[in-house]
Amino acid sequence: MPELQLRIGNKENGKIYNPVVRDDIVWETERRGAPGKLTFTVVKDGVLNFQEGDSVLFRVGETDVFWGYVFTKSRNKDGTIKVTAYDQLRYLKNKDTIQYEDMTASTFIKTLANDFKLTCGEIEDTKYVIPYRLEEDQTLFDMIQSALNETLQATNEMYVLYDLCGKLTLKNIGSMRVNLLIDKDAAENFDYSTSIDSETYNQVRLMYENDDAGERQFFQAMDSYTIGLWGVLQYFEKIDNDANAVKKANALLKYYNRKSRNLSIKNAFGDISVRGGSSVPVTLDLGDLIANTYMIVEKVKHTLSGKSHFMDLTLIGGDFIA
Repeated sequence: MPELQLRIGNKENGKIYNPVVRDDIVWETERRGAPGKLTFTVVKDGVLNFQEGDSVLFRVGETDVFWGYVFTKSRNKDGTIKVTAYDQLRYLKNKDTIQYEDMTASTFIKTLANDFKLTCGEIEDTKYVIPYRLEEDQTLFDMIQSALNETLQATNEMYVLYDLCGKLTLKNIGSMRVNLLIDKDAAENFDYSTSIDSETYNQVRLMYENDDAGERQFFQAMDSYTIGLWGVLQYFEKIDNDANAVKKANALLKYYNRKSRNLSIKNAFGDISVRGGSSVPVTLDLGDLIANTYMIVEKVKHTLSGKSHFMDLTLIGGDFIA
C-alpha cells in the first residue's frame, strides 16, 4: 500500500501542516452534478491550526489525488476534528441567470470559470455550437450539464467535467478508460436492479414558444411498441429554439426508451485512477443479461487507510441509462 499524505495549508499564516490522521480517509467523486469530496479525521494538538476555506492536499504515493478546501469541521471530546473538504467544483453550486448564444459547451465552461474565478486545466473542444440558451436561476452545475446534454444529443459524444487537483478538466468519456477488470472475484458483492420508474421515457414532447408567429409549436417522437408494454411515459421539455427540434426529439427517445439498470459494486479492490466518469471493463452474470463490456463509473467512493484501499462503485453504460 503506497504512503498516504495529507497536508492542510493555512491561508492566514501561510503554514503547511501534516496532521496525524485517525481512521480512514474517504474520497468520493461523481460523473456529474457534484464536487469531489474528501472526509477525514485529524488529531488536534498544540500546533495544528486551520479554518474553513483553508486548502487540503491528499496524495497517494507520488500521485496527487485531491486538492480542495475545508468546508466543515466538527469536534468531539476525544480531541479529534472531523473534516469535510470539497474540490473546486463545489463553487459550481452558485446560482445565476445567464443568456448565451453561438457558443460551445467548452467555451461556456471557460467563460463561467473566468467569471467565478476558477482555475481551468485541459478543456477539450466539444465542437458543437449551441445556438441559444437562457438559464434562469440555475446552478452553474445545471447550466453546464444542460450544455453537455445538448452536445450529447447533437453529436452522440459524452463529456465529463471534473477537478484534477485544482484545475477544472473536461474530457471526452472515451478517453477516460481504466483497465481494471471488475468481475465476481474483484468485489465482495454487487447489487443489481432494473426499473421503468425513473429515467425511462417512450414518448418525447418538446414545446417551442414562437413569439414571432404568436403560437406554441410542438415536436413529438414516440415508440408504440414500448407504450404497449409499459404505458405512456412522457418526457416534456420547453426548448429555447426550434433548430433541429425533430432531430432532438428522436435523439431523446432513442436515449431514454429503455429500462434503467443500476449496478453497484461493493468493496472492490481500490485503484486511485478510478473516478466518476471513468470507464472500467465489467464481466458479471446479472441474471437477465451478462455484462461483458466497459461501463461508466457514475459514482465511486474510495476508502483508504495505511493498510488497505477499497472502493464502492455505481456503474452505468451499455444498456444502462447514462
